[in-house]
Parts: sequence; C-alpha cells; structure tokens
Amino acid sequence: MDEEKSIKKPNPRRANRMATVQFLYQWEANKPEELLDSLSTFFADQEQNRDFYAFGESLILGAIENISAIDEEISKYANNWTFDRIAKVDLAVLRLAMYELLFRDDIPPIVSINEAIDLGKTFSNLESKRFINGILDQVKNSIQRPLRKAND
Repeated sequence: MDEEKSIKKPNPRRANRMATVQFLYQWEANKPEELLDSLSTFFADQEQNRDFYAFGESLILGAIENISAIDEEISKYANNWTFDRIAKVDLAVLRLAMYELLFRDDIPPIVSINEAIDLGKTFSNLESKRFINGILDQVKNSIQRPLRKAND
C-alpha cells in the first residue's frame, strides 16, 4: 500500500479543533497584543487556506472572548488543581471543550467531550485523557440540554 494513502487525514472539523488547540496553547504562552493579526499569521502557516479554518477561527475567538467564564468553570471542577499544575496543552483542550459545552448549542455535548479526549490523546499523554475526561464528565452532568444532539 502506498504510504501516503495509509495516513488517515483528520476530518475538517477535527483539523479545525486541532488548530484551535494549537492556537490556544500558543495564546496561553504568549498573549498577542493584536489577536486578529496573530490569527492571520497562525492560519497562514497551516496546511489549508484560511477559509478551511473558519470553524476553528470561530472556536478560537469564542473561547478567548469567554475565557473568564471558561476558566471559572474549569476551576470549579478541577478539584485540587491550580492552573499552574495543569499541563498547558491540557488546559487548551479543556478550554476548547468548555467553550463548546457552555456556549455552542449547535454542537452535541457528547461530540465535544469525545473530541476533547481524542485531542488529549493526540497532543498530550494517557494521563491527560483521564484528567480531561474526569472534568468534562462532571460538566456533562450539569448540562441542561440533550447530550447527543445539537439544538437548532
């Protein structure tokens, strides 16, 4: 089998979430003065054109716009974990998932949780999968909408 064909490319939404985690990770390490300029530079370095990443860009902007509420929610469920102790890549994954769970009714909560766990596996380690799942599972129990379907 041709090696190129055997490499499975992520679906567009997964690729957008991967880019979102990467940007949120960078953003946490070095917050830019001009967010939109930073996004332009970031997306210029990606494999696809910027239009491909429209979903990811909306996730990034939404997560950053709501960062206080998202971080407050993470703190509420991350018992005995300060933000200094949470691996920065895990924090980026959690921020993305929390944004989707709290602010994006168009995405089923189960999808957001499963994607976050997979992103944790991709970017972090086995322990992060447990940590991310533990926090998001608690959040899932507090959500007042159907878990397996999006709201219209």
